[in-house]
Amino acid sequence: MTTEFSIKTFDELTSVDIYQILKARSQVFVVEQNCPYQDMDELDFDCLHLVAHQNEALIGYCRIVPPEFNKLRSNLSVADVSMKPAYNADPIPAIGRVLVLSEYRRHGLARQIMLEAIGCCHKTYGKKPIIISAQRYLLEFYQSLGFIPEGEPYLIDGIEHVKMTLPLLKKVKVKKESSGMVGTAVTILLLILGLMFIAGLVYLMT
Repeated sequence: MTTEFSIKTFDELTSVDIYQILKARSQVFVVEQNCPYQDMDELDFDCLHLVAHQNEALIGYCRIVPPEFNKLRSNLSVADVSMKPAYNADPIPAIGRVLVLSEYRRHGLARQIMLEAIGCCHKTYGKKPIIISAQRYLLEFYQSLGFIPEGEPYLIDGIEHVKMTLPLLKKVKVKKESSGMVGTAVTILLLILGLMFIAGLVYLMT
């Protein structure tokens, strides 16, 4: 069955959308994790809401926090290919409240949701790093997407989390050969082939 994705601002969500989102978040983060906490917060009004659905039923979700409303900061905001940290205090987007309903897990849907969210961040906010506060048991999953853990684990509502950042990688510049050098090499090669052809003719005629 085909999974469809939609991304909406809070104002674009219908009452049914909001009901399904809050029901799913309560089911996963409160009931399943046995963690009574205030899931609904004022931040929802300013986020983008990414919903994965089949036949109009929500099966997965995450929210994207715009840079100007994100309080998380990273020490890995910029990195070269060797992953050397470089502090950048500029606001960056965050992804949170990532969930897949239990009956739809283990089919790669969480990865699809994250890839959609990462693509949305880059398209909407430009080529900026992305930060998350990941539950510790999902560390390897997020690392497989390129996120890098920062610092020691910390508790949020009794559950261990790790701050992780998907950094930008500086492109390695590859020097291109100048057209003049390429042209010279081709000329020399053609000259050698021409001499070999002439030598072959002379050999056949003797």
